[in-house]
Amino acid sequence: MRLILTAAFCLALTVPASADQWRYEGGSTPIAWFDNGDAQFQFACRGGVLAMGFWVRKPDKGLSGASATSLAITPDPRGSTTLSGNTSFAQDMPLVHLDGSSVIVRGPVARQWARIAQNAQETIRVAFVRAKAGGGFDPVDPNVFGAKGSKSAIAHVLEKCG
Repeated sequence: MRLILTAAFCLALTVPASADQWRYEGGSTPIAWFDNGDAQFQFACRGGVLAMGFWVRKPDKGLSGASATSLAITPDPRGSTTLSGNTSFAQDMPLVHLDGSSVIVRGPVARQWARIAQNAQETIRVAFVRAKAGGGFDPVDPNVFGAKGSKSAIAHVLEKCG
């Protein structure tokens, strides 16, 4: 019986985490990340500085031609694409274009967003945003990430980044 329990425990350690859960990777660059297939959202500690990254694999055509944009995060959004009262923004960041559009944010905004992501109950929506001509914002390439496991995975990164 003991052998069966040991084998089951070892098997559980080798089975990959559920696809709808945040992951933590240690090493010289601790990373907490979630990949939904269309985009990836992550927090990493590089040189003791917290960085938040967001990558979209197939960006909107209007976004792919932009040189800078704003980014929005909404914990536990109501509705699929609208921005709500609990949306936080990171303004005017340069974009990096490789196989998709990506943005990296460091410092206080990354820390604020780490706390927002940790406190989300079910989902986290991240989107590039552009200003509307008449005021307000339009979300571009909104992506939803599950919040399961975000609290502990991001906590590991924050431990390294102080």
